[in-house]
Amino acid sequence: MQARVRLTGWARLALAPVLLLAVLWTVDVEAVLRQLAGARPHWLLAGLASAIASNLVSAWRWCSLVRWLGHAVRQAWAQTIYFQSMAVGALLPGAVVGGDVFRALALRRSGQGALEAGLAVLLDRLSGLWMLWVLAVSAAAWGGAEALPALGVVLAPGALLVLAGALVLMPALALLGLRRATRADASAALWRQRVHRLAQRGNGGREYGRQLLASLAVQLLSVGALACAGRAMGLELPFWCYAVAAAPTFLMAALPVSFGGWGTREAAAALSLGLFGVAAPVAVAASLLYGLMGVAQALFGALLLARPVPFAGST
Repeated sequence: MQARVRLTGWARLALAPVLLLAVLWTVDVEAVLRQLAGARPHWLLAGLASAIASNLVSAWRWCSLVRWLGHAVRQAWAQTIYFQSMAVGALLPGAVVGGDVFRALALRRSGQGALEAGLAVLLDRLSGLWMLWVLAVSAAAWGGAEALPALGVVLAPGALLVLAGALVLMPALALLGLRRATRADASAALWRQRVHRLAQRGNGGREYGRQLLASLAVQLLSVGALACAGRAMGLELPFWCYAVAAAPTFLMAALPVSFGGWGTREAAAALSLGLFGVAAPVAVAASLLYGLMGVAQALFGALLLARPVPFAGST
């Protein structure tokens, strides 16, 4: 079993450069390199600042969720673990999955139960993906007549806004449904009893609001980083175009196919930005720059990995 896991990790490690080279070869390597050589440094710095801010808010969101699930953690501890997990996710095979496992294990070592630790990471990941698509649908509605033909969408902007609203309410409705569905039963399995207790936790509405606002800030800042990478390439697209293109681009980068999202992210960027008339070499170059912003933060996280992080509960 361990040999199979090790083999899978090495396969992903080898697959990343293969995927990336395949994308570069398809769109013209020399054209991509020319685009990168002409990148505007001030936009790169702005993009890096936006990406860092996004992950700082992400760590705050995760810390809030962990506390709501009943585990007292300090914000500084959560920030450190979050950036360490970025290093694991970006520099080792498995994309964000490896970083998520690292966070769950850190919570277990700090004393949180296995169910709660897993939920804290899973719900945090789902919170980000949820808001990513809420933002993409809302951006498509904002783009209106310009966006819908390019995307091949047959829904009217008003219908898209209704869909976005439904997506916003979905987690709250799911929590309400879970509270009604779970019942306290002494004879039930232990895990069902724990799920019941979690579903009945107080301040659920307040935590939902925190998660909504934090996730919105995270995705706006992440899309802002991608937009800065595009501006560094000379792209003058409206922000809503980047918000729409970010959904498939970020989702493909999160797949545990290679490591760091390399290759899958660039392919998705070429296709999604291409819908708005962006040449493939420019889209791929912008995606590469966005990926390098993540690498810069992952290297910082790797430095943090070199020192142990003592756990201390919140005061």
